[in-house]
Amino acid sequence: MSVFSVPGAELDVELSDEGGHPVVQLHGLTSSRRRDRLLNLDLGRGLSGTRLLRYDARGHGRSTGRPVSDDYRWPVLAEDLLALLESWFPGERVHGVGPSMGCATLLHAAVLDPDRFAGFTLMLPPTAWATRAARATTYRAEADAVERDGMKAFLAADREEKPPPATVGRPVTLPEIREALLPSVLRGAAASDLPDAARIAAIAVPTTVLAWIDDPGHPVSTAQELVRLMPSAALEIAGTPAEVDRWPETLHDDVARHG
Repeated sequence: MSVFSVPGAELDVELSDEGGHPVVQLHGLTSSRRRDRLLNLDLGRGLSGTRLLRYDARGHGRSTGRPVSDDYRWPVLAEDLLALLESWFPGERVHGVGPSMGCATLLHAAVLDPDRFAGFTLMLPPTAWATRAARATTYRAEADAVERDGMKAFLAADREEKPPPATVGRPVTLPEIREALLPSVLRGAAASDLPDAARIAAIAVPTTVLAWIDDPGHPVSTAQELVRLMPSAALEIAGTPAEVDRWPETLHDDVARHG
């Protein structure tokens, strides 16, 4: 384990070094690398023959943060990522993998530094563009509720959402984020969106987009639009846990090809 300093935070980082191509794995909003493993979203498990860098985003998991909503906007998270990659893999092209907020972070990083990445395995793209405004309103309301009623308000709202069929049987987990930071994190997410279509279309590296059905926070429409825009992208859609179980194999194949 290592600690990496970025403006306003200390990031908790780990590297599994088996030689080979560099890979960076990110996680989703209010999660962490530990929680994503419990949720079966750790595609890097068992990924051999690579240098796999995992870390907790600012304010999440074992990383620190401050109650400043702008700190958690996706372009800021992308700057954190690029600083990490320059420290661990200077001058190298890296394969990126991550769900939701992690997917968004990777796309913003690709816009900022197109030559840094060899390929992507983008998981569960979040609401974006036309679908983003409604989700942003929800995040702002949740932030207000947490400040008024505490973490229990956020957990209650989360329990009201019907889980996607591909997640049936997953364990119940709690957010990996301190209550004092949660409102700022939610407002930072509310103030974020994916890069515009023209910038997405300029991301030409080989990409696999992994989505699942019936998840309003991660609609298949975003995944389909990314694949339509990106010149070298393919789409896989899961409807069952068994299909999600095959995603680590997809990452393995992507790294083997793109590396």
